[in-house]
Amino acid sequence: MMKILTFTAFLLLAFITSIFAHNANPLANQAAVIETGNARFTVLTPDVIRMEHSVDGVFEDHATLTFVNRNLPVPEFTKEEKNGWLVLKTSALTLRYKIGSDSFKPSNLFIDYTANAKEQTWNIDTPNEGNLRGTTRTLDGATGNMRRTHNNGFEPVQLDKGLISRDGWVLIDDSKRPLFDNSDWQWVTPRPKKKAQDLYFFYYDTEYKKALYNYSQLAGKMTLPPKFAFGIWWSRYWEYSDVELKRLVEEFRLHDVPLDVLVIDMDWHIVNRPEWFDDNGKRLKDQSGGSYGWTGYTWNKSLFPDPEGFLKWTNDNNIKTCLNLHPASGVQPHEAQYEAFAKSMGIDPATKKHVPFEITNKNYAKNYMEILLHPIEEDGIDFWWLDWQQWGSTKIDGVNPTFYLNYVHTSDMERRGIRPLIYHRWGGLGNHRYQIGFSGDININWESLNYQPYFTATASNVLYGFWSHDIGGYGYDRQKLGKGFIETDPELYTRWVQWGAFSPILRTHCTKDPYIERKIWEYPANNFYSMRDAMKLRYSLFPYIYTNARIAYDSGVSLMRPMYYEHPKNEHAYNFTNQYMFGDDLLVSPITKPMKKDSVNGNTLFVSQKIWLPKGEWFEWNSGTLIQGDQIVERPYMINEIPLYVRSGAIIPMQPDMNRIGEKAIDPFIINIFPGESGKTRVYDDAGNDLGFKKNEFTYTTISFEKKDSVLKAHILPIEGKFNGMPEARSYEIRLPLTFVPEMVKVNGESISMNKEMNGIGWQYDGSNLMTVIKTERFSVNEEVDIEVVFPNLDSHQLSGLIGKANKIFFASTQVIASKYWNHKVYSFDDIRSVGQSLNRITVHPENKLILMEKSKLENNFGAIVDAFEKNKAYNPTIYMPVHNLLESAK
Repeated sequence: MMKILTFTAFLLLAFITSIFAHNANPLANQAAVIETGNARFTVLTPDVIRMEHSVDGVFEDHATLTFVNRNLPVPEFTKEEKNGWLVLKTSALTLRYKIGSDSFKPSNLFIDYTANAKEQTWNIDTPNEGNLRGTTRTLDGATGNMRRTHNNGFEPVQLDKGLISRDGWVLIDDSKRPLFDNSDWQWVTPRPKKKAQDLYFFYYDTEYKKALYNYSQLAGKMTLPPKFAFGIWWSRYWEYSDVELKRLVEEFRLHDVPLDVLVIDMDWHIVNRPEWFDDNGKRLKDQSGGSYGWTGYTWNKSLFPDPEGFLKWTNDNNIKTCLNLHPASGVQPHEAQYEAFAKSMGIDPATKKHVPFEITNKNYAKNYMEILLHPIEEDGIDFWWLDWQQWGSTKIDGVNPTFYLNYVHTSDMERRGIRPLIYHRWGGLGNHRYQIGFSGDININWESLNYQPYFTATASNVLYGFWSHDIGGYGYDRQKLGKGFIETDPELYTRWVQWGAFSPILRTHCTKDPYIERKIWEYPANNFYSMRDAMKLRYSLFPYIYTNARIAYDSGVSLMRPMYYEHPKNEHAYNFTNQYMFGDDLLVSPITKPMKKDSVNGNTLFVSQKIWLPKGEWFEWNSGTLIQGDQIVERPYMINEIPLYVRSGAIIPMQPDMNRIGEKAIDPFIINIFPGESGKTRVYDDAGNDLGFKKNEFTYTTISFEKKDSVLKAHILPIEGKFNGMPEARSYEIRLPLTFVPEMVKVNGESISMNKEMNGIGWQYDGSNLMTVIKTERFSVNEEVDIEVVFPNLDSHQLSGLIGKANKIFFASTQVIASKYWNHKVYSFDDIRSVGQSLNRITVHPENKLILMEKSKLENNFGAIVDAFEKNKAYNPTIYMPVHNLLESAK
């Protein structure tokens, strides 16, 4: 244990050593430190105080696995000693400590604060009863929130405590967390074995976002993944060959489904050799005690005869690749790299003794990266999937291999100038610096889907904002369902993909089961189109998603977060656990339950979902309905619909259709301006796959609008900042949903005309979305662009809900076509088709007079059409009853 260094010496040391992703100084400003006897207090912010007690009066200034930075601006506070007590006061807290105490106890350490409008006092035994939890290492074997135990029972999934509590505070005990040394590649080292307490008190009342930000300042920022991570990942446990993977990529292209990442499971390396099995075909144990073939670093040339050529092909096609690793068995003698690795670790290769896995051994870790993995990366592999399922400890107390593998991989990439990406499990507090998370092998059922939105949003309470789930589920619970064939449920997979489109990472996966299908084009047409539309919507929203990923990096507030961050005093924010904010402006409530099935009256065509909409006005994406918030609504959703709501006045940036993230410049840059009086946003961009963003190599584009009476004015300001490869010029496509046909459109003061074909500059009215679309010429990104649109003096609320009703009537008319039992005497089929074509007629003849006529026609006939389907139920209940119920729900 080192004594406290002088501030100058330690600060110099901090500057000359690399703290990889930390970019931090663990030594607090001495002006923030108060020392008395064997106790030390550091006022880190007005709301956060570090409290240390050490038996020998020597305190810890190294970074720990959790806390890596304590050098924050010194907040205002006062200090006084009175009647044997030390009293520290900030603007938020009053700490009282009995001087000379031999350790922190309930009788000698107090903090006074205000929470839930009450004066309260904390001591070391005060329970944190309102903790809203964080996350857990894995969901392996879980069905929903229940996990199968070793004795074939079930127990609840236990989430670790998080940073957010309805008590208004949280205490983090860092007393036993190991330390980082100050070497060039910072390395873990044990804490000195002595009696010591190292506590951090975080206070925030209901300002939850403040707690997350303060924690990120001390424990390090969340990662900002490379751009491609936000695309679609294909993953499946299967013995794929290079030929099959190439064919798979071609299938994605043929079916117009985007793809960014190929995750290649463990069979890329040698898994099976005859000598690794006994006479009964049972796999033997290797020298480490693990199963032969589970760990591997040598390409299986039967499947990949030319790995370098295959990886050149993936790179040429802009496909990123990830390989699966189970590193627990160390390096076995059969590996191609064994001789070099054994020598590097002081083992004679002639002995054929394996090299045991020891990730906290710096020499092992260095050789693990340089000898085993770097050569494969140089051939073209982009990142690794660490599928750690073994023991939870290392030779250093308090260091679990999950956490430390994440650290080693992340820091190694960053030290080489690569934006880090590791795909692995959660390793505990501090692991938010090393994401993406792999949640494990969850069972295929509705319960599992239903648990994932809550689980993922709640993980943001420990800044673990990028969980990747097995979309579709991993496999069936064979202990429960047996070994036979189980029919895949297209509805379940469709809803899982739709949820995945609005989750942090979209990665499909399943076990090695020929009856489980993850190719969306192998499903019925309605399901395929619904899944593809969800995937394409995710891609189109990439500028919005990436901007909010940057917001998470800066603020500690994840892309996907619980409703109570924005609404901490509303009970609905805690009770509606499966809905969440996706970025600052989108509210999502995924469908996680099936539609009812009725063999007599037909399958239900929709599912009803209760949604709590906070105060304000919200735009329902699929139906174009404006809904006042501060209420619970119940809405119908067909298989192709996702409960997605946009905040009033939101500006949502989007990109044109792409097969890969970043495959081409975003031109036109699409800007959606949703109904509201005003709005403003800043759209972030950077090079996407390097560390330049940490050196201020990035840009922001500020966009705002205001609407007064019938005039909307939008402003796109000159770009701020720069980075290599940034666009020098671009065109803009301004989309104004739920508007009437404009009377005049100006760009930079010059009128532009309607262009129905939209092949060039001009504006168009898209009747299918009741939306004005304005397409500009290309402008320099350094030039301001002003848009002015004059609309007729008509309230756009008149258009609310028309899209949803018209689409449902159009769908209903297709069901009539599918049946020969329709009674035309009850209601003319042609009249139903006519009403269903309302939006199409508006597109063909975009006139406000026609819009109002079609609106009137639709509203006047809607009830009669519903009644007609009810009467026709007698002729064919299997078809007409579900349609009637759907239309009835849309009233």
